[in-house]
Amino acid sequence: MPGYLATQVVDESHREVLGPLLPGSGASGVVVHRGWVIAQWGDPSVQEMVFSATRASCPWSPESRSTRGCWTCGPRLRRRSTFRCSRPHRAGGSPGRTCCSRCAWDGELWGKPTRVDAQSRPDGTDAGGGSPGSGSAYNDVRVNLLCLALTATLRQPLPVVLGERILGPLVASSWSWHGYANAVADIDGDQVPVVSGGAHWGGGLWMSANDLALLGKLYLCRGRWDGRSLLSEEWIQRSWEPCQVMADYGNLWWLNDARRISRPRQQADAAPRNGGRHLVWVDPDRDLVIASHRGDQVEKLLTEASAAVPATT
Repeated sequence: MPGYLATQVVDESHREVLGPLLPGSGASGVVVHRGWVIAQWGDPSVQEMVFSATRASCPWSPESRSTRGCWTCGPRLRRRSTFRCSRPHRAGGSPGRTCCSRCAWDGELWGKPTRVDAQSRPDGTDAGGGSPGSGSAYNDVRVNLLCLALTATLRQPLPVVLGERILGPLVASSWSWHGYANAVADIDGDQVPVVSGGAHWGGGLWMSANDLALLGKLYLCRGRWDGRSLLSEEWIQRSWEPCQVMADYGNLWWLNDARRISRPRQQADAAPRNGGRHLVWVDPDRDLVIASHRGDQVEKLLTEASAAVPATT
C-alpha cells in the first residue's frame, strides 16, 4: 500500500502518508439484482480502502451552504493555519463545482498542495490558471477541502453524519471513515476530526463490498429506503448529470452515458492508475448493483453481468 500511494504524487517532498492504511485482502464483490444477491466472490463482508469511491458517501445536500461569500475561502476556514490559498483572487468556487471537480481552487490543505496530486494532470482538463468551472481535475486535495467545508457546515464529524443519516438506516455493518493525523477543525472550541475524501495520502472510507452495494442500492432507489427519504432525489439527479467540461462525470460520480461499457452508469475509483478496482456500479435499467474490490478484469465483469441480466425498461 505505501508503494502504491507513492505513485499518486508527483513531488517527492510530499509523499508522506498522513492517514491510516489498510492492507488489501484480495478480490471480493457482490452482484445484487432486484434487491437479491445473485453472485458473490471472495469475502464481501471484509472492509477495504475504497479510495475515490469515498466521494459517493459525502453526505451533501444541494440546499446546504458552508460559508458566506467565497465558498472555499470563507472566514470560518481562512482562520486555519493549515489552510492556505495560493491564488486568493481566483480561489472562489461553489459546492457544485467542487463536486464536479471543476472548482479550480489552488492552495494547500493539511500540508498537501493541490499541484502534487498526480491523478489531476492526466485525467483532467484543468491545466492551472483558469477560472472556476473552466476545467476539471480529479484532485484529492480539493475534495478534502469539501470535507472540511462539510464538517464546518454540519458542525460534527462526517462519519457521525454518514452513520446517522445514511448507513445506519441501511444497516451497513462493516465500514469506517478516516482522516489525516493533522486534519482537525476547531468548531465551537472543540477539536473535530476531518476525514479525507480519498486515500492518496491514506485514510478515506473503508467499506465492505456488501455495504458498498447497499449504498448503490440507495442511489438506485432514488434516495428512498423503507419509506424514508435518506438522500435528496435532486442530489441523485445531479450526481448522474454530466458536467459541462467533463462529460463522463457528474456530482462525485463517474458516468457511463457514452456506453463505453454496456449501458449502466457507474461510480468507480475510476482511474487508469487504479484500474477501477474499487467501485459500485448502478444500472437503473436492469435494477442492478455491482460492488467490486480489487478486481483485475472489472470491465469484463461489468459487461458480462450486464449481458446476463435483462433490462427491465
